[in-house]
Amino acid sequence: MSRTALLVEDDGAIATVITAALEEDGFSVSRCDSIAGRDRLLAERRYDVMLTDVMLGDGDGIETLAAVQAAAPQMPVIILSAQNTLDTAIRATDTGAFEYFPKPFDLDELVRTTRQAADSRSAATADADDTAGALPLIGRSQPMQEVYRMITRVLRNDLTVLILGESGTGKELVAEAIHQHGARKSGPFVAVNTAAIPSELIESELFGHEKGAFTGAVGRHIGKFEQASGGTLFLDEIGDMPPEAQTRLLRALQSGRIRRVGGREEIATDVRIVAATNRDLAPLIAAGRFREDLYYRLNVVTIHLPPLRERPDDIAALTRHFLTLAAQEGLPRRRLSDEAIELLQRQPWRGNVRELRNFAYRAALLAREDEIDTATVSQLLADRPMSDETAAQASLPAALATWLADTKLAPGTLYHAALAAFEKPLFEHALARTGGNQLRAAALLGINRNTLRKRLSELAIDPDRFSATN
Repeated sequence: MSRTALLVEDDGAIATVITAALEEDGFSVSRCDSIAGRDRLLAERRYDVMLTDVMLGDGDGIETLAAVQAAAPQMPVIILSAQNTLDTAIRATDTGAFEYFPKPFDLDELVRTTRQAADSRSAATADADDTAGALPLIGRSQPMQEVYRMITRVLRNDLTVLILGESGTGKELVAEAIHQHGARKSGPFVAVNTAAIPSELIESELFGHEKGAFTGAVGRHIGKFEQASGGTLFLDEIGDMPPEAQTRLLRALQSGRIRRVGGREEIATDVRIVAATNRDLAPLIAAGRFREDLYYRLNVVTIHLPPLRERPDDIAALTRHFLTLAAQEGLPRRRLSDEAIELLQRQPWRGNVRELRNFAYRAALLAREDEIDTATVSQLLADRPMSDETAAQASLPAALATWLADTKLAPGTLYHAALAAFEKPLFEHALARTGGNQLRAAALLGINRNTLRKRLSELAIDPDRFSATN
């Protein structure tokens, strides 16, 4: 007997494509384009799975699911939506939907998931909470849809999450979203930037200390683990945590217990751990600066936050949002011309969303007209401060251009000469970082050891010069 599916979709072209794909996979598909049609078909027969759009001509497909799930609690529901916001993803998950697919979606993945849902014949049930309020993450681009889907998959469990992304991409906002819409939302959300705490104090900050544990410990201090009990502990910039604190953190994660500095009593912990870093942890592990076992303990579920340059379609919505926030805080109300938005979308935004926010506030303050045009954007971009990281990135091509202009080379040798000039300091840096250990240096560079040894010989680099014993 073939599987049965009910498809509720008011876009005729999309409905036709989905129906054809499901029927080719052996499904018997019934179609309708409204909530009324859905209810009529459900009253007539049972289905193995239902696929439904959100915005239908006669109502919201999510808001009206409660009655469907009450009547057919074992029927899995797959939600499709062109309203690609985190709010929609959260609402879909809160209904107990089997899966949520933002449009456009991968048709093969949709068919595969529909087959799995039909075979399972069970849908999760969950009380729907009111999540209609504004959420901090903004963007409907495809990279952000993947972020939203990953967030929804960790809401109903306590798995440890590692958030990876460049500075300014919004890693703490993702952590807050996981907490606010997860099972621990009634508990505290405690954030700690491990890079901002002096190494000699980080254990006290995380685990607390007893009176007299060290000079200046005039009383008992409750650490972040205990402060976050029943909720979520967000460990930001985890890649910069001192090695000795990494050992204590690993022990706490493995045992589920902590001990205050200077204390004897072991205290059971009840926290969900969400960690984040803008560092590439692989070379840190290779260099012995980050514990590999701690990495695997933290890296249960990974969420990669895309840099802003990979989601230019979101820049318009983000900038308008920040201009609205600026107006709410007392700055003049501004709007962007279409040409200004296009100009913003062509910028690299090395500081990511944080840099865009600062630009929007500066534009709200300094623009002379209510509408921000390309001339104003160009002037503000030219005047924006350059971070040390941005300056370093900008100086590299400039230095290369100067080297090329000043170097006189015979025809046909420029490429190899430039490559050698770049490779030599790069390899020397890798050897210095790893104490002359060629295996770790190769891992840091992302090449195999034989290639490294060959290039060291060709570039006349002596690895022993970088040995930690010298």
